[in-house]
Amino acid sequence: MSIPPVQAALLSPDSVLRRAAERLAQRFAGMVGEETVERVVFESYVALGRTAKVQMHLPALTERFAEDRLTALAQTKGLVVKAVPEVLYICVHNSGRSQMAAALTRHLSDGRVHVRSAGSKPTGEGILPSVITVLEEIGIHVDQEFPKPLTDEVVRAADAVVTMGCGDACPLYPGKRYLDWELADPATLDLDGVRQVRDSIRGRVIDLLSELAPPFSISPRGGSTRERGTFGP
Repeated sequence: MSIPPVQAALLSPDSVLRRAAERLAQRFAGMVGEETVERVVFESYVALGRTAKVQMHLPALTERFAEDRLTALAQTKGLVVKAVPEVLYICVHNSGRSQMAAALTRHLSDGRVHVRSAGSKPTGEGILPSVITVLEEIGIHVDQEFPKPLTDEVVRAADAVVTMGCGDACPLYPGKRYLDWELADPATLDLDGVRQVRDSIRGRVIDLLSELAPPFSISPRGGSTRERGTFGP
């Protein structure tokens, strides 16, 4: 059964993206101009579309990606207050190491840092199945995450930038902390090898959090604990 022309027009990528741009323009009114919002939305669509194997959910992912980029842009302009430190993890494909690091940081930090991840050459294949498996083994789910390309505004918004095997792809800006973690690529490992990478990342994340968001300790359930009176009850 064919789709009526009016409905087809409403469902076209261009129409869907323009409606997304309108929603985001309302959210970032007074911080980012409408033309900039629209440009970021369409740029994000093109960037994700270069490697996407499935186009069905691309407009929805584009809106999420563009919203995060616009938030980072507003942060760099001082228009959005950073309530907690920003950490950016970068690997080549954003399907393995950087996704594990971001997921573990969210899980362990209990909201005391904000996390982004990106890839210097992201893949359209999604997060590696082995990475999904070893994270689910410890109760962490990443079904809402997807590989994203590295963009300038997320680097500028970060307080700490952690690279993993992506060489010199990340631009350097003053006033930021840069770390390089040497870790095997999960795409080349069996499941036990991916578990070892996960556990190595977990230890490094704990060390990083102890510096970025002290006082920090691990609760018996694996998340962080807060000292009463310092960071709230």
